[in-house]
Amino acid sequence: MVNGKVVVSQLNLAYRGRPALRDITLVFPEKAITAIIGPSGCGKSTLLRTINRMNDLIPGVEIRGQVLLDGEDVYGGTILLEELRRRVGMVFQRPNPFPLSVFDNVAYGPRVHGIRDRTLLADIVERCLRAVGLWDNLRDRLRRPALELPLGQQQQLCLARVLAVEPEVILLDEPCSALDPISTLRIEQLMQELKERYTIIIVTHNMQQAARASDLTAFILDGELVEWAPTEILFTSPRDPRTEAYITGRRLPVPH
Repeated sequence: MVNGKVVVSQLNLAYRGRPALRDITLVFPEKAITAIIGPSGCGKSTLLRTINRMNDLIPGVEIRGQVLLDGEDVYGGTILLEELRRRVGMVFQRPNPFPLSVFDNVAYGPRVHGIRDRTLLADIVERCLRAVGLWDNLRDRLRRPALELPLGQQQQLCLARVLAVEPEVILLDEPCSALDPISTLRIEQLMQELKERYTIIIVTHNMQQAARASDLTAFILDGELVEWAPTEILFTSPRDPRTEAYITGRRLPVPH
């Protein structure tokens, strides 16, 4: 098995006996952006949520195979779920700030992990808001309710909230689908800055975004990995005709 920050090996997932992922083997390199693309309902988000065990919350889920984080199986019982969620943070499709102030949103995770010192919390909030480009806009409005922010800033704040617990991997589940083009570009720029320190995995329906923002791309169809390659190669010289059909917007070949 090739080394990677996250390695998925022969992963199968079913909901109440209905297969959703079939024998997925995929490597996510450290400090790189990997995009997962594919049509709606193909298993992209299911795969993403398997990495930090979000699917555990769904009744009737059956999982076989391995998801390795630094070589350790996250389903093997040696990584505590709370520790896994700290190391593998997630930003969702629609911004979901807590109904708290800007400051308290970012400070929430550190407080959960036992940090109470006000000066240290203030330093963490400033560092994370600077990292996502919000500090200059919000430094004088940290007590403002987060839900009053524009959607783009709400999504940046959600990313700052993830960074506050010092993760190693960031999962982004269509983080720009509810945003305007300017906010989308800002999130993509943030991804480029953050990959210097983090492993980033993004699910996206936007082919242009995958081509612009990712280093590697995986194409999933009907719960199966069709192909995985450096983004430039996959978009210019795909090996599988189904990949070419999908990225060029043509009808996918009907399986025999």
